[in-house]
Amino acid sequence: GQPSTARCPVRLGESELGISANIDANYRGVATLALDPAGGVGVENAFVQTSALGNGLNLKFGRYFSGLGYLNEQHAHAWDFVDQPLVYAALWGNQLGEDGLQAKWLAPTDTFIEVGGELGRGRGFPGSDRIKNGAGSGVLFAHVGDDIGIEHSWRVGASLHKTRAADRISDAVPDLLGTTGGVSNSFSGDSQTTGFDFVWKYSPNGNISERYLKLQGEYFRRKESGLLTYDTAGANLTDSFSVTQSGWYLQSVYQFMPRWRTGLRYDRLDPGIASVGALNVGNVISSYGFQPTRTSLMLDYSQSEFSRLRLQLARDNSRQGLPDNQFFVQYIMSLGAHGAHQY
Repeated sequence: GQPSTARCPVRLGESELGISANIDANYRGVATLALDPAGGVGVENAFVQTSALGNGLNLKFGRYFSGLGYLNEQHAHAWDFVDQPLVYAALWGNQLGEDGLQAKWLAPTDTFIEVGGELGRGRGFPGSDRIKNGAGSGVLFAHVGDDIGIEHSWRVGASLHKTRAADRISDAVPDLLGTTGGVSNSFSGDSQTTGFDFVWKYSPNGNISERYLKLQGEYFRRKESGLLTYDTAGANLTDSFSVTQSGWYLQSVYQFMPRWRTGLRYDRLDPGIASVGALNVGNVISSYGFQPTRTSLMLDYSQSEFSRLRLQLARDNSRQGLPDNQFFVQYIMSLGAHGAHQY
């Protein structure tokens, strides 16, 4: 496995058009449209949010990024690295989006305490759209945080996501070694993911415009069980299947002087060992004996809150036997007013 050859593609990445406004005294609306570089427009977010319930209660309904974890609600322009951690790419397809209802409650305490839940359609991976009544997915989450003097602050959280997949297709799966192009498999069953996240921030004298250090990490563990159909276009053999997979990342970002930041991130995945039914035990590989990893180093410069130029180096070992040295140059520009980013 030699490192891959260098590539220098230049392309337009994520482009977003954001619209928000008060609807009346009780509601506000938000829409974020994703502009595809190849043409076409996708609806990333489109929701209505209450603004006058009181008692720390807030409702959101429509299309939104789920409140699980720490990074999931953040839009691409707010990421500290060019890409999402491997665990987000593998378990959520970068981000878990949902069509449904979200409720949050902020406790009336000096310590930050937030709990919430969601009921949704289950349209996003690892779920799938199903022709049925009722909710297709559910999320529970809780966050606790506080300040320590004027220089330190922290937040920890826990999440639970449950959904069900119906005929979820995976293409080009290398189940039988030597199979050219792999095969297409289908999975139907239950999916449950638990997660834990934390973030800690330090700024000398509480002045984040000068210097600050941020340390964050997340861990997710997913169990899926149900029926796997091997080689849907050929053998079409269906039997039981279950697997527990996990992944985590740890990253740190340091602003060492005004406008300049550097960051280091380490990612790791554990694909687990699957339990495969007798009909497919000779077809489906239960363990690849490989744990994907990646190390990323970034440096960025922000002339203002509306512009950022970033360089990123990565050693990507997420594909078995195909290590990849990656170099990114990214620019981020924001036009017009936009809401404050989350903690």
